[in-house]
Amino acid sequence: MARATLIFHSKRHFDDGDIAELKLWEVPHAVRGSHHGFKYSLFYGRDGARLIGYDNESGKGDHRHYGDREEPYRFTSPDQLVTDFLADVARTRGQTLKEKAND
Repeated sequence: MARATLIFHSKRHFDDGDIAELKLWEVPHAVRGSHHGFKYSLFYGRDGARLIGYDNESGKGDHRHYGDREEPYRFTSPDQLVTDFLADVARTRGQTLKEKAND
């Protein structure tokens, strides 16, 4: 039986305690609910709470999380996936830094 192959893994600890972790695997068969040969889990959060997440859990297909909100995600390529995720992280970090400055 063919197995998933990890093709990318990155984890960053920000100075303020936030964490971003990105994992991407190439899979021999599309994950149920997705139509491509990748499995992924992208996480950004703090204090054990997910602020942003992108994944393609079997049966749910491609989707992303903003806090407690979940919405479909249109996967086009691994590069675009990472670009979209990092843009959401940057936007969220910018909002968080503004909130901290106003405290």
